[in-house]
Amino acid sequence: MIVGVGVDLVDLNRFESKIAESTLLAERIFTTNERTAKPESLAGYWAAKEAFIKAVGHSNGISFQEMEVIKDSHGKPSLQLSGQTADVAKDLGISNLHLSISHDGNMAVAMLVAESEN
Repeated sequence: MIVGVGVDLVDLNRFESKIAESTLLAERIFTTNERTAKPESLAGYWAAKEAFIKAVGHSNGISFQEMEVIKDSHGKPSLQLSGQTADVAKDLGISNLHLSISHDGNMAVAMLVAESEN
């Protein structure tokens, strides 16, 4: 059963400008592993994290550092949760997250579907 759906769209120029203004911002939003990615990928990761928040309907107890975009051997992205953020998902009955990220031109977009087993 679908618990929630979230989507987020990021303007790459605006995103890169904000990240360039403050390295602390990137450190607050992205994990150490994520920060090795290219700027357009980082914009997609930001969109994925925002899409998760929209899918669950709130940001209470959610930390950007407890959400990490990882990719399988084929490049398919997924959102890995840990800590209190994972607890929030568990409390909502979320057992699966389905993530798609794309970027083209000057935009990055992410769509996330949160699913329960019931």
